[in-house]
Order: sequence, then structure tokens, then C-alpha cells
Amino acid sequence: MQHARRRHVLAALALAAFVAAVAFARLTLSAQPAPATADLSVSAARGQKVFESRCVECHGRTGRGDGPASPTLVPRPRDLTSGRFKIRSTNTGSLPTDEDITRTIRDGLPGTAMPAWRGVLSDAEILDVLDYVKSLSPRFRNEQRQAVHLGANVASSPASIDRGRQLYDKLMCSACHGVDGRGKDAIATSFEDDWNQPLQAADLTRPWTFHGGSTPRDIYLRFRTGMTGTPMPSFADSANDAEMWDLANFVASLAGKPLWQMSAEEVTAYYAREDAEARANPAKRGEYLVTTVGCALCHSPVDESRRMLPGMRMAGGMRIRVEPFGDYPTGNLTSDKETGLGNWTDEQIRQVLTRGILRDGTRLLPYPMDWASFSTMAPSDIDAIVAYLRSIPPVVNRVPRPTWAPFPRYMWGKFKMLILKQDPPILFLSNAGSRS
Repeated sequence: MQHARRRHVLAALALAAFVAAVAFARLTLSAQPAPATADLSVSAARGQKVFESRCVECHGRTGRGDGPASPTLVPRPRDLTSGRFKIRSTNTGSLPTDEDITRTIRDGLPGTAMPAWRGVLSDAEILDVLDYVKSLSPRFRNEQRQAVHLGANVASSPASIDRGRQLYDKLMCSACHGVDGRGKDAIATSFEDDWNQPLQAADLTRPWTFHGGSTPRDIYLRFRTGMTGTPMPSFADSANDAEMWDLANFVASLAGKPLWQMSAEEVTAYYAREDAEARANPAKRGEYLVTTVGCALCHSPVDESRRMLPGMRMAGGMRIRVEPFGDYPTGNLTSDKETGLGNWTDEQIRQVLTRGILRDGTRLLPYPMDWASFSTMAPSDIDAIVAYLRSIPPVVNRVPRPTWAPFPRYMWGKFKMLILKQDPPILFLSNAGSRS
């Protein structure tokens, strides 16, 4: 029951963050110009129509990965205009083949928000979208693409797995993925991609989350081609084909059983292990909770395209107007002692999270800061969030205090709500913070 309750609370908080993101992004989505269609082929023009009806929520109207839902997604949707793709069968830095892109559209990317469109779109529509995606980057018009030559397959066997384990150590894969594939003793598991967006090293025991697929061939391709835009390199210059097949077989051997295939006893043991790990590393548990709930969505300043400003994650400054009450700049949650939480006590942070009361006694509304939902979380999870917030490096960003709406505007807003039955929107406005 406790685990179910936790999942329900997290689901409610994540849904609230998603709704807030869509509300914020829709304020500007309609203003984005649609791409010109004059130079599109007939199939690409058809693909554009499908794209605009199915894909803009995540990838944006211009394909830059800045759609209304994008701020809530980890990893963020691909900027299709850059021509840089992670899941490919081509050399590092090269464009993907048509089949690579088609497979992504058709089968989706496990572990991400990219769904499988097979069965929703026809084969013809998928090919039309392929042509439109290629039209978004000039690289497809100017560069040749060539799939890598796959070395002879090495069948999985105890000997191959053992060789792969040795190569795993030699190539220092444990620096990011841990000695157990789950991050144990890793130097770092949290990174940023080339677009300054958060990125987590894959948990190799959960192959159902591998973006490019979980077969040994899929894993071999990630070693052979690398994942453009991420710290995951190609090992083509560090290992031969046979060695990379051995490494793929070793990684495949790390696969654990997914939760939906476990027995009741296995589920109980799984959650007991999860709870033990959370107690042993509360800051890591807190990072997971903060990421799942989407705290950075509101507590980070963004640019005109709603992309998080580099180096300002969790530094606050988003100004949220809650009609008819007033403007609520989001707080700086980094550990800076002057402008963030560095001089707050743990209890003061808990009080904001669970009661909506700031350090000076100011009481927050129960939205958009959903402290009422946080108050139902387990105390250990609240403590984990506090531990994680303590670990965020300090960023100087002085955020102004909340301001209340003038009395006439407040009364007019209440009249519209209570008498006219009109609910004024919550407005997400420009950055309210200052770096100094």
C-alpha cells in the first residue's frame, strides 16, 4: 500500500508539472511560424501535415525540440533541425540512414517519450514523415550517408560474456555505468548533453529502457557508432568488432527481470532493495523524486524558446501569475547562501514543501507550488528531497518576493470566478531573477 501511495502521489505531482508546462508553452506555440512548404517534395508536404498533427507537442512547430511538452521530458525531444541523431547505424558524426529514422518513427525509442507510431500511422505516412524530417536539416541535402559494416556476429556464450566483462573493465565502462551496470561505484552517472540538457547514464540491468533497442546487435551498434550529442563515445578505435560483440553479450547478460514479470515475492524483495538503497543514498533518491516531479520546470529560468539557461538549473526566477492573487517568482533552490537555500535549515525547507510556508512566514497558495500533494509524501522522501537540494551547487540568482494583485484586480478576478464562472489562466512570464 505504501508503494502504491507513493506512486499515486508522484503521478499526481508529475501530471501537475506536465499541465503547467503545456500551459506555459502554449502561450507562444501559436506564434511560431510554420515552416515554408514551397520547397518541399510532395511526400514531405504530406509528412508535414502528419508532423503538425502528431509531433509538434514534443518536437515543436519548427522541429527544434521545443514543443509544449518538451520541458517535462527527460531526455528532451530531438532538435531535428541539427541533423544530429543518437540512434544510428552510421559512423560517429554521420547522418542516420533512412531505415534508422524510419525505425525510430515506427518502433519508438524505449525509455523515452517517443512512442511507436506503428499501427497509428500507415506505412506510407511514416515514409512521408521521414521525408519531412529530412527536409528540416540542410545536412541531408549536402552529405552522403553510409551504414557501418557490422563485423561477424559472435554468439553469446559463457566465454564471450567473460571476455566482454574484461573489456568492460578495460574500457572503464564502470566510470559511468558502475561495476554492476546500475551505477555502483561510478565516478558520475548524471551528465548534460550537447544542448545543456540533463542526461542519466543508462542502467544496464534495465534493457527495456535502452533507447536503441536491447538485442546484442542493438547494443553492439551503440558501441560501434557512439551516441552523438552525449558522453557515450564510439569504441571503434578502442576495440575490434569481435570484442565489441563480446561486450554487447556481457551487457545483455546483465539484464534483470522487469517488474511486470515478477512474482509477488520478487516484487516485495525488489521494493525492499529499492528502499534500502534510498536509505543508503538519500540524495540520489531525492534527485530521482525532484526529476520525476519536474521541479526544474518552474524553478529554472529559460530563454525565448523555453530552453533552460545554461548553468541556471534550479536557480529560480520563473515568474508565475496566478490570477487573481498575484505574481509568484519561483525560488532559487540551489545551495547559494545569499540567494538560495544555503542558509535555510532542513526544517524550514520541509515547511515550504509540506505546508507552503516560507522562512519569513509568507503562506503560498496550494498551486502552482503543490505543497498539499508534497505533504502526503513519506517523511523519508521529503528528507531525501532536502538532502538532494543541499547537494545542488550554488548559483547566484536573486529572486524578488511575491507580489499581490491590487485589490480592484483581485475583486474583479474573484467576481469572474464566482459569479461569471470563468477561471482565469495561470500565466508563465519572463525570468524574474537577477544573477547578482
